[in-house]
Amino acid sequence: MKENPSYYAILSAEVRYDNNLKANSKLLYAEITALCNMNAECFATNRYFANLYGKSKGAISGWISELVKNGYIKVHYVYKYGSKEIQYRYITILKGGIKENHNTLLKKTVKNNTTNTNNTIDNNKGRFIKPILSEVEDYCIKRNNNIDAEAFVNFYESKGWMVGSNKMKDWKACVITWEKREKKKPQTMSKIHQHLQKNINVKKKLLKQFENEIN
Repeated sequence: MKENPSYYAILSAEVRYDNNLKANSKLLYAEITALCNMNAECFATNRYFANLYGKSKGAISGWISELVKNGYIKVHYVYKYGSKEIQYRYITILKGGIKENHNTLLKKTVKNNTTNTNNTIDNNKGRFIKPILSEVEDYCIKRNNNIDAEAFVNFYESKGWMVGSNKMKDWKACVITWEKREKKKPQTMSKIHQHLQKNINVKKKLLKQFENEIN
């Protein structure tokens, strides 16, 4: 027997009475909220939804496009390195009530919110709670570090929020590490350019000596 998700779904009045949405699109929206309630973002593929509802992947794609067009969800992709092949797809809720509910639930589960690890660890269980994109964006803006928050989230999402072989404990500390690494890049590139220029100068010198010997 197929196991269906057990998390609750949200179908707000805003979605229910939107005449621009087909009934099946509204049903899919509710399913996405259930998955977001479980993971903050929905990672399910069109194949997953097609198998769940006994529909074609093309039909699912049309429902998702309808929800995107009407501003209810946002879809973004992570591509395999060096190619245009999609590795992961993430769906987030833009309106309809789930974002507010998720943030309320998050605040209730986190204590000591004056520390630097605010919204990162459930102090009752010591369990890491991965951040949502808006949290990372706000933190990067606060630090004025010009970090691409979406790239940060996508990178660690692809790694299962692992740092090396260990589960991440503090995403804000990882942002700071990322920030320091980005600052070092210009210096690294400068050293590379200096090394290349040195090689070019040596080659020019040898070429000039060779030309003088011929003449």
